[in-house]
Amino acid sequence: MRQLLNTLYVTQPNAYVHLENDTLRVDVDREKRLQVPLHHVGALICLGDVMLSPAALNRCAETGISVTLLDRNGRFKARLEGPVSGNILLRQAQFAKAQDETVTLAIARACVAGKIRNCRYVLLRSARDANEAASADVCRLTAGELGRILKKLPEQTTLDAIRGLEGDAARRYFDAQPQLLRAEIREAFSMRGRSRRPPLDRFNALLSFLYALLTSECRSALETVGLDPQLGFLHAVRPGRPALALDLMEEFRPILADRLALTLVNRLQIKASDFDFFEGGPVQLEAAARKTLLIAYQERKKEEVTHPLLLEKIPLGLLPQLQARLLARHLRGEIDVYIPFLMR
Repeated sequence: MRQLLNTLYVTQPNAYVHLENDTLRVDVDREKRLQVPLHHVGALICLGDVMLSPAALNRCAETGISVTLLDRNGRFKARLEGPVSGNILLRQAQFAKAQDETVTLAIARACVAGKIRNCRYVLLRSARDANEAASADVCRLTAGELGRILKKLPEQTTLDAIRGLEGDAARRYFDAQPQLLRAEIREAFSMRGRSRRPPLDRFNALLSFLYALLTSECRSALETVGLDPQLGFLHAVRPGRPALALDLMEEFRPILADRLALTLVNRLQIKASDFDFFEGGPVQLEAAARKTLLIAYQERKKEEVTHPLLLEKIPLGLLPQLQARLLARHLRGEIDVYIPFLMR
């Protein structure tokens, strides 16, 4: 039986999350705003100034509900997990394969190939939906350029070369971003390159927020199957960096984050007035718009797609879990290669 557990997002400043019998109750100014049975919650994500009772934290740890704390910009701050359920043999295999250059390069190529293929999907889908012929032409032209980069991937024999192609593809993809927007909002939402810490324009603020959510979900998926999220293949290992989660999320960025951000702004669900600008350049999505985004993100995860390997319909929200399991099977030697999820 498949189960898509819900993620409970608490975004209200000064909200208090506490335990009441077998439920999580959320109060604001001592008034109950929400009460959810524990067995309906797969993860709890708190943004900004949210308080949690010790009893709620303990119960979440006992029942396997991960608790993630993000700041108001969606940046990761802390995480609470119960006992690690993965077996030590899988982690030993992961550490051994990370020392094998051939395996490392193959997984890195797969991560980048998945990202570029799914970026091409976003571009070609946008070309079909475009109202302007010039915009459609730019999307198709960029998709063609990404296709040519994709063909060079198998020839690359070093991680730096693979990362270089990934960077080239990302630059061309984001350069085409204005053409994926409706003409009347293009000026307000066009990107000036990718900026992260902090995001310096509205669309970068949207992407940074969505990428933070996606990183948290990929990290949970890896920990669920027993892999160490900090030991990556494409991304370099650094203290505190979830390198393997960043590897896994590459294939999901275009379809779970980029396309959702485009949809929200093109449908005017997120408007130019929904952002705060701070001295020095940082841009932040305001509280009400964050709620709109989170609701849309949860709905997006419920949409079903046909998995090209399993040939059955899978909710988008389960893809990180499924791909983490495929990666674990590859590292155990049960399947020869890791194949990223490719949107069709």
